[in-house]
Amino acid sequence: MASIAKELAFKSYPFIRIFQDGTVERIPFPYSSYVPPSPDQDPETGVYSKDITISDNPKFSARLFLPNLPQDQTQKLSILVYFHGGAFCMASTFSFLHQRYLNRLVSEAKVVAVSVEYRLAPENPLPIAYEDCWAALQWVASHSINKGSSDGNKETWLLNYGDFDRVYIGGDSAGGNIAHNLVMKAGVEGLCGGVKILGAFLSCPYFWGSKPIGSEPKGENFEKTLPYLVWDFVYPSAPGGIDNPMVNPAGEGAPSLTGLGCSKLLVCVAGKDHLRDRGVQYYDLVKESGWKGELELFEVEGEDHCFHVSLGIETKTDQTETTTENVKKMFKRLASFLV
Repeated sequence: MASIAKELAFKSYPFIRIFQDGTVERIPFPYSSYVPPSPDQDPETGVYSKDITISDNPKFSARLFLPNLPQDQTQKLSILVYFHGGAFCMASTFSFLHQRYLNRLVSEAKVVAVSVEYRLAPENPLPIAYEDCWAALQWVASHSINKGSSDGNKETWLLNYGDFDRVYIGGDSAGGNIAHNLVMKAGVEGLCGGVKILGAFLSCPYFWGSKPIGSEPKGENFEKTLPYLVWDFVYPSAPGGIDNPMVNPAGEGAPSLTGLGCSKLLVCVAGKDHLRDRGVQYYDLVKESGWKGELELFEVEGEDHCFHVSLGIETKTDQTETTTENVKKMFKRLASFLV
């Protein structure tokens, strides 16, 4: 008879448990379940969505979103390549939460969105997620070349509606971290067809380091925090560990942020978020680096980590009205950025 209790190596209750024998158990929670796309329009927002395979080897996919447009629409739309959060090891762009979030964002911003379903750690440890998201971004950029091509790997929504002079990337939490690292990579390597990233938004971005800053816990409590522990599980081979530049852009040896390969950068933080001080530090680092682009810090007071993605679902009753207004503010700012 198998042992009922296994020794836990890592847990992020109530979402994921990783056992010493390598078993990974992701625990379903409300609103995390798979939902299909809406090829015939979402009834609430009118947004269309469909799933596509970006690569068969390695295999990963994406969900595309297209807003409801007037029949005489001729103006091309901004393109958003989006990366979901979930500590690199949880969540999915195919979940109820992210389907609803992208429907609303695409409806308000009037963009074509490509939400990447990158492979998750620890089964696929970092840097695999970065590699998948970079390949997805390059795939999007490749549509700027030979736009009339009948190549079966070309997506008609991007060809027919996308403006490749207005390409954005963005993400929440771990997705914000991915967006930062990809815009740094784009500044060095460039994108297919000479496409430039016009702007990037980092919402409640996941950054950390070996030493606490601001209001973060001190001493032993700091090393027990989830942001500290999770990095080693999702990227055990990271040079420098938790001070690797991919998670700590303020760490020793981190490249200058003057190399950010975009023209606009929006850093969004929430006042009660445990990652708030790191987001502000990142904004200050970019500002002090001498980077020449347009930079903005947008803070929503009184809200917690990625509150706008959950849209107040888990908010206490007496805070629901306030949170609803803050969610509206957040979406309005994101939509105005993606022009």
